[in-house]
Amino acid sequence: MSHAPFAPDEAAGIVAGLKDLEGPLLPILHAIQARFGHVPEAAIRLVAAELNLSRAEVHGTMSFYHDFRAEPAGRRVVKVCRAEACQARGGAAVEAALAASLGLPVGETSPDGRVSLEAVYCLGLCAIGPNALVDGRPVARLDPAKAARLAAEALS
Repeated sequence: MSHAPFAPDEAAGIVAGLKDLEGPLLPILHAIQARFGHVPEAAIRLVAAELNLSRAEVHGTMSFYHDFRAEPAGRRVVKVCRAEACQARGGAAVEAALAASLGLPVGETSPDGRVSLEAVYCLGLCAIGPNALVDGRPVARLDPAKAARLAAEALS
């Protein structure tokens, strides 16, 4: 999905349209990320000022919820499950194969912006793990060889 470059005036409009909701912080952050693909520092300052919160409070919310990102994601996003059930079935080896094949550690985006590798802490597919998501599509019963093929597809 293509996202618009960050535009402060557009972000201000998003905040203005949602700030009167009860508990507006999460809806505002979701809307900003949906529009721009991430929540940049300038948006955090804006949201904090408009909601009379500290920047630390907004940062704390973003860091608590793993799906918020402060930097744009790659064009392809691979999320590997780190939940206990996937780990018990070889998830660490799958994660290592993905990281090696993509050439980046979990939590990073390739310098060319092609792919991001992220952790997720349960996909709800515990009986058929280890699992991953590729651009929101679940991929189950992974092993290191399948993970390497998955990475190659993500890079193509």
